[in-house]
Amino acid sequence: MFHRYGLALASALLSSWPLAANAANTIKIGFPIPLSGPVAVYGQPVLKGAELAVSQINAKGGLLGRKLELLVRDSKANADEAVRVSRELIIKDGVDFLVGTVTSAEAPAVSTVAKENKIVFIAPVAETTRLTDPQNVHPYVFRTNSNTDVEGLASAIMMARWKDVKSVATIGPDYAYGRDLIAAFVANLKKLRPDIQIVDQQWPKLGEPDFTSFITAQMSKKPDAVECAVFAGDFVTFSKEAAPLGYFKLLHNRMVDSGGVGTIEEVRALGNDYPYGIVANTEDPVIWNSGNEPPAHAKYIAALRQFTHEQYPPSWAVQGYLTISALADGIRKAGSTNSDAVSKALIGMTFDTPIGKRTFNVKSHETFQPEFYGTMVREAAYPFAVMKNPELLPQSFTPTN
Repeated sequence: MFHRYGLALASALLSSWPLAANAANTIKIGFPIPLSGPVAVYGQPVLKGAELAVSQINAKGGLLGRKLELLVRDSKANADEAVRVSRELIIKDGVDFLVGTVTSAEAPAVSTVAKENKIVFIAPVAETTRLTDPQNVHPYVFRTNSNTDVEGLASAIMMARWKDVKSVATIGPDYAYGRDLIAAFVANLKKLRPDIQIVDQQWPKLGEPDFTSFITAQMSKKPDAVECAVFAGDFVTFSKEAAPLGYFKLLHNRMVDSGGVGTIEEVRALGNDYPYGIVANTEDPVIWNSGNEPPAHAKYIAALRQFTHEQYPPSWAVQGYLTISALADGIRKAGSTNSDAVSKALIGMTFDTPIGKRTFNVKSHETFQPEFYGTMVREAAYPFAVMKNPELLPQSFTPTN
């Protein structure tokens, strides 16, 4: 009798084993992201947005009967470290997908790893055109952020509006992002305002600890305005060093910074040291003073505020959130976690985000994502600089690839 009962119990357990195993078998998403160093001011919020998206998806039962799991590693904004942890995530941890990186040094390096291992990789922040240009695009790489061509055009549009500006200087980090953005800005400015001359270009390294020599060299050229691509913790250092030297006063605050320094993260980090009056950009203003906030964005911000326990949650979180959401839509569409199937599902796919619909380009695998630009001002209601009348730019863009 006990023998028969034992056999029946074993049979029942074996018959239910696939279901139990499937429930325990999570969909693993490797997430290499800068969590230390100057770029962490962007990396940490991107992670928060991704965690919110995962928590919402899992609360609804997950995908294909399985929960999502983020496996997070600090890429330290370093290409070699990003490659190392990505390979470890694939080989040791067996992740199904990769999402992450911030800089335009990390993302192309991780893209190569994704290609070698035939695993879908989505970059939520990196903007260099080299990531998805015809020479480097492959079936497994995707981007949800703007690229430097789009950003360069938007920056030139803003600069061209200052009719009394006749001479412009540029300063940007000396690597793919800075070089690509400044080149796109200059090319577009020459079309929009051929009367403007570029009188100086400075190229500090990413993570530069002392900008003084770059600042004084640029001031000696006496430009009317500056296009700046310095971002994250570097912009905090740059601003605190530039202000006492009279840099912003020399420019009458006519600077366009395209590195996301209009974000909550950046304005909070600088506080009263923020160079009020400059034009900055952000993927998400968070504080929507214009009165036309999309309902989807208001709902997202309410959820993010509750998730982070912050009255003013971070701007960059939206990129982590919408990237995980896009991947989830791709998995649903494919009905599988197989990267080949998900890649096919993502190509040309349109998906909803808190800031509007986005579509992965069939050729470049990136989305056209304009950004919000505006003058940064002081308002008594807020303890930091806020963007006045955020404007989404550019309204349209024709890829050259």
